[in-house]
Amino acid sequence: MQVQPYLFFDGRCEEAVAFYRDALGAQVLALMHYRDAPQGEASCPDGSAPPQDKVMHAALQIGQTVVMASDGFASGHPQFKGVSLSISADNDDQARQLFEALAQGGQVEQPLGPSFFASSFGMVSDRFGVAWMVVAGTKG
Repeated sequence: MQVQPYLFFDGRCEEAVAFYRDALGAQVLALMHYRDAPQGEASCPDGSAPPQDKVMHAALQIGQTVVMASDGFASGHPQFKGVSLSISADNDDQARQLFEALAQGGQVEQPLGPSFFASSFGMVSDRFGVAWMVVAGTKG
């Protein structure tokens, strides 16, 4: 069994895909726009047509994890509340590189540094509001 996060970017998905490709080395496995759906197969809850230039579905390989994403129906600003994605780096140098890349245009919630449970740990919300916990060298 696998649990895979599905993130909704409300109109900024294509930008997010490019950001994660550059910041995390994500491999784009799929990128489908609403215009790619068969006629009449994609509609908003109110029955209207979704924005044809927006992303209906994307899949990104980040390390060993597949993260899925969409613009949803591009109805406003993305809100990611009550969830953080945790990324385990191979070492402290990689943790710093990932943390700094995710922090570009975002907000550092807890600076990256040593903790009682890891040689490096920090929390950052990226430019899209997605919360990340970056960790390396877990102890015990």
